[in-house]
Amino acid sequence: MKKNAVLKALAGTVLTGVVSLAHAQSSVTLYGIVDTSVRYLTNANANNDSQFSMGVGPITGSRWGVKGTEDLGGGLQTIFRLENGFNLWNGQMASTGTEFNRMAYVGLSSNQYGAVTLGRQNTPLFDQLGNVYDPLTVGNFDQDGWLPGALGYGLRTNNSIKYNGQFGGLNVEAMYGVGGVPGSLGAGNMYGLTASYAMGGLSVDVGYQQNSDASNNKFRVFNVGAVYAFSSVKAFAGWLHAQDHTGIVDLYMAAAGSPAAGWAPKANYNNRIDDGFYIGSTWQVTSPLLISAAGYYDRSRGALNRDDVTTGRGTRYSATLLAEYSLSKRTEVYGTVDYIHGTGAATADFPGRNNQTGVAIGLRNIF
Repeated sequence: MKKNAVLKALAGTVLTGVVSLAHAQSSVTLYGIVDTSVRYLTNANANNDSQFSMGVGPITGSRWGVKGTEDLGGGLQTIFRLENGFNLWNGQMASTGTEFNRMAYVGLSSNQYGAVTLGRQNTPLFDQLGNVYDPLTVGNFDQDGWLPGALGYGLRTNNSIKYNGQFGGLNVEAMYGVGGVPGSLGAGNMYGLTASYAMGGLSVDVGYQQNSDASNNKFRVFNVGAVYAFSSVKAFAGWLHAQDHTGIVDLYMAAAGSPAAGWAPKANYNNRIDDGFYIGSTWQVTSPLLISAAGYYDRSRGALNRDDVTTGRGTRYSATLLAEYSLSKRTEVYGTVDYIHGTGAATADFPGRNNQTGVAIGLRNIF
């Protein structure tokens, strides 16, 4: 009896230890951002009226998410992430009918070989622009995020298989999006590759991405970017070269209320070419104060004019100044001023006059 009691006690102790160990090697984290701004915008409609509204923040949309890991031993982990965007000012989902519109994936991660994930994910191009090379980390306003947003073709991909590996200063990302179109392996698919290298204060990145629509028309973009950090300042520069056979860029370049915003993609205008350039800097003035400045320029050929029929050349440029002040590790206030101007075919992307000026202030909390 005593022996059985000892064995039962020992078994209970071992089982408790195993359960505790398994718990210690697994984690699930709830996180998010709540962010909104009030904004004054000129030439906001066809009558060139000004607008005062509440909406998204300039660089971070509100979101909540759950992410987790499980240690499988030998440097291998299971990872997952579910992330949903929402509109703080009205409580609605950012994308109607999509529960996790920002990210939804599961995969395996190795300390030595990198990670492979499956689901809805950021493209490698979005990762590089949003995390490192774009001074505004891909802005949210039509007036400051139009260049990387349009030439990145949505920046997220469904049904994707993604690899991310870090080897010293070299980072490699590759993605393949499964098309799912019966009778065609190419239609509806996507693939992309980026390679970046960091050495001291300098980081450089090159990449290529191709998207195919359901009719197997192609969108291709090549990107080069660099950022140099010295003291409290970072300097940014990059180039995006895109060739569009799907008609999607004409739609993605459009500001809200513009003629182009209501267009459907037109693959029959199948040779739009864009050369987009950006420069910028960030300056950590004091511990709580960060100032960012960015400029974007695009020259297009074969872009749709305002009549939605003929094509032509267009140019557009924008500049943004953003100041962010941290009240704590989690909360900050910010103010931003931006200006955008377009000529030629690019005037189709404006509701009224070919320029807009925006001023916004807002509040952000990170949890």
